[in-house]
Amino acid sequence: MLDSLARVRGDASALAGGDVVAAVRELSVRELAPIVRKIDAEGYYPESVMRAFGRAGAFGSHLPNANGANLVTAIRAMSAAGEHCLSTSFCMWCQDALAWYIFASGNDALKETIGHAVASGAALGGTALSNPMKTFFGIEQIRLKGKRVAGGYVVRGLLPFVSNLGADHYFGAVFEIEDTKRYVMAVVPCAAEGVTLADNTKFVALDGTRTFSVQMRDVTIADALVLADPSDAYIKRIRAGFVLLQTGMAFGLVRGCVELMRETKAPLGHINKYLDVQPEALAEQASTLEATVDQLAATPLKRLRGFACLIA
Repeated sequence: MLDSLARVRGDASALAGGDVVAAVRELSVRELAPIVRKIDAEGYYPESVMRAFGRAGAFGSHLPNANGANLVTAIRAMSAAGEHCLSTSFCMWCQDALAWYIFASGNDALKETIGHAVASGAALGGTALSNPMKTFFGIEQIRLKGKRVAGGYVVRGLLPFVSNLGADHYFGAVFEIEDTKRYVMAVVPCAAEGVTLADNTKFVALDGTRTFSVQMRDVTIADALVLADPSDAYIKRIRAGFVLLQTGMAFGLVRGCVELMRETKAPLGHINKYLDVQPEALAEQASTLEATVDQLAATPLKRLRGFACLIA
């Protein structure tokens, strides 16, 4: 497994965490910033930038291994992109989450194939855990149902919104075995027979995230794609990382807004100085929160109690 993780890091294997973040920051300035308006206004998906982030190591630094996991670099890389474009930062979270699921599982063969590709940016994908997470807390009913067949499962159902998808992408999903209370989690290829992606809904400044409704009509999910069966203990294992990784989007957005506030000081400072909230105060609060997240993100597989306190 450790050999697999080393290969996943590919060209970025020699990069330290700070180097990965610096590479993402430089790519964001050079390649992402010039197309942000196109992403927000025209729904352009920044695929080449996403793949470049992967080659820089942005999607491979947080993978669980025999020594645990550390999400700090992944969160900081995500926030570096988020200072320029929240949509792209969100797609990075989708990608990070998919890699997190695969490498937190016991499916070593999947790590060597799809997992390697996802963590390096060679393959892209997302996460369809919104519905099952809400299901587990009694908010929604599970949308995907499956039945056992020889060599795997046949799954059907509709997921209204799944992001960072494309014809050759993948996503992590949970389905309930019919007539039982057993849940299974697996990786679903968008190219699988019976999977249909529809983009009938238009979003405000989110069309660049490749968000689709996903229809699954008797889709065969082979045992080789299963992450956990049953998934109860596995979901508990990945849940803290699933949420903590999202903080990268928030920190990037906050820092981007603080920078905009600072830029207006020269022309509008004589007016804005009367506002109750100043950029310095926001930056300080963000730094305090980042320090707390760093502590939790350093041991996401162990610090569940501290994580619960953070979100309470």
